[in-house]
Amino acid sequence: MAARPVLTAAEMRAAEDAAIARGETVESLMERAGRAVADAVAGRANGRAVLILCGPGNNGGDGYVAARYLAQRRIPVRVASLAEPSSDAARAARRAWIGPVEQLEDVAPAPILVDALFGTGLRRPLEPSTSEQIERLSTAADLRLAVDLPSGVATDHGTILSDVPPFDVTVALGALKPAHLLLPSALLCGQIETADLGLTFENVRTTLIERPRLTAPSPLDHKYTRGKVAVIAGVMGGAAMLAATAAQRAGAGYVELIGGGEQGGPHALVRRTWSADVLDDGRTGCVVIGPGLGHDASARDKLTAALASGKALVLDADAFMLLPSDTRLTDKAILTPHAGEFARLFGDMPGSAIDQARAAAAASGAVVLLKGAASVVAHPDGRAAVAPLAPSWLASAGTGDVLAGIIGALIAGGRDPFEAAQAALWLHAEAARRAGPFLIADDLVIHLPAAATACL
Repeated sequence: MAARPVLTAAEMRAAEDAAIARGETVESLMERAGRAVADAVAGRANGRAVLILCGPGNNGGDGYVAARYLAQRRIPVRVASLAEPSSDAARAARRAWIGPVEQLEDVAPAPILVDALFGTGLRRPLEPSTSEQIERLSTAADLRLAVDLPSGVATDHGTILSDVPPFDVTVALGALKPAHLLLPSALLCGQIETADLGLTFENVRTTLIERPRLTAPSPLDHKYTRGKVAVIAGVMGGAAMLAATAAQRAGAGYVELIGGGEQGGPHALVRRTWSADVLDDGRTGCVVIGPGLGHDASARDKLTAALASGKALVLDADAFMLLPSDTRLTDKAILTPHAGEFARLFGDMPGSAIDQARAAAAASGAVVLLKGAASVVAHPDGRAAVAPLAPSWLASAGTGDVLAGIIGALIAGGRDPFEAAQAALWLHAEAARRAGPFLIADDLVIHLPAAATACL
């Protein structure tokens, strides 16, 4: 199954323009969008009355179409308008709606509120009076549904331009947008359903991270074909141990903990002391370095050796404090910074998290995984992928070390770093969901096998 696209406002307009060039019309696209919204509302109405707020643009036109379909299904529906339709298609949609159109400032609330005021492409804050009306009607509703995006949200960046109440459901028209996934706007969208408008998307640069497909070992496999991972330890042995055990549980056939002492951990974990030639083994498929590494001279020597090894690398945590600013990597390496580490590595980059990760990957030559509640993976060639919001219980010490180990195992097992990072993010989040509230990083390791089973 092809990865689901995540499109900016400009990319969405280009897809619509291409469809129109092939013979579609704005009206036919609006008809599909409105019907999809009506379907989403009807499935939740349970006899409750619906109020649809229509703006002047095509988002409002979608609202008029939805109202018409709901009325045909004998679902009680009213329409309130912010302003007269401003496009031909929206005007046609309003003419086809045979019911009355009330004024937004005077309209009484309803149990179900549908926001079709402003969707993709909003660039400026709403008028305060409009925000107040949305808040008033939202507060009074039992169920709130947004058409494409909640009004007041910036499509491409996840920023909130005005006071926006939270919605229970958002119907993404045609494709997901960055605002559905990035913070803080993702917190306002509720459950997201994507409506198929029959569009074709070409040269997609950003996709959604979804459940990966994993493959069980064949009878011909052995521990080395499943992948050998070397995890380099430092002053905080627990962090490296988390990465190493995560690599074991994520499918690596052989994991070495190098320089981590002899205490604790599974008996199946191989331990080696640090030496200058410890990374020379040609069977090592990936080196994980940074968790608990420290900042001393020994740590610096280990990082230098890892960078010179020619191996695929997962660089995390303390490695970022030691990485020379002029280091140029390749796409065999992956950097996994959180926001603070990212700022230290790359400075204050403009744009959304997607823009920042993409620019950092191009600048460094490496795959970049910008970690957060909404994580982004970017490749130096411009591809990017965004993960759905992860469980907030992952905001706990050591969970990033576990993620580094999972990535290392997947790379050693044969995935390229860009794919490995995406699969690891999904497994990491799924292990957290299975671990439940109040998890600690160790719990993720325990739940990784069950998370992986869901992908076989």
